[in-house]
Amino acid sequence: MNDANALDEHRWLQQLLGDWTSRMDCGADPEAPPMTGTEHVRSLGDLWVLCEGTGPMPGGGEAQMLMTLGYDPAQKVFTGTWVGSMMSHLWVYRGTLDSARKVLTLESEGPSFSGDGTMGRYRDVITLVSAQERTLTSFSLQADGSWKQFMQCTYRRTER
Repeated sequence: MNDANALDEHRWLQQLLGDWTSRMDCGADPEAPPMTGTEHVRSLGDLWVLCEGTGPMPGGGEAQMLMTLGYDPAQKVFTGTWVGSMMSHLWVYRGTLDSARKVLTLESEGPSFSGDGTMGRYRDVITLVSAQERTLTSFSLQADGSWKQFMQCTYRRTER
């Protein structure tokens, strides 16, 4: 990293760089086999990472996804976006890193699972298990204020 503006938070994101295989388990159908895919994570300068993934759609076909992640020192938060070829909503993230520097929690708002046109709150949690493995776990905020997990994806590094 050569950018004088890069902070430890930007360097933390650089751990995600490389090629990964993914295995996704959705809570919607516990009997469904896990879906597998790939992800390539590259840097955009020293301040941003771009996570470009592909994987199967539950009904057939292939989905493409793009996550951007950076850190805004003025606001002291991680920021980013997520977009997928299967939907028209652009998810905008704001998040924080835990004190152990292993878990990045990203909050967002998007279409409710109810399908009634309302918006809901969501949380994506990136956990660094090791240099070779990480998880992305997604939660939705429930009416009682609890967070319900609906998806987990495990990534294993294929190269860096």
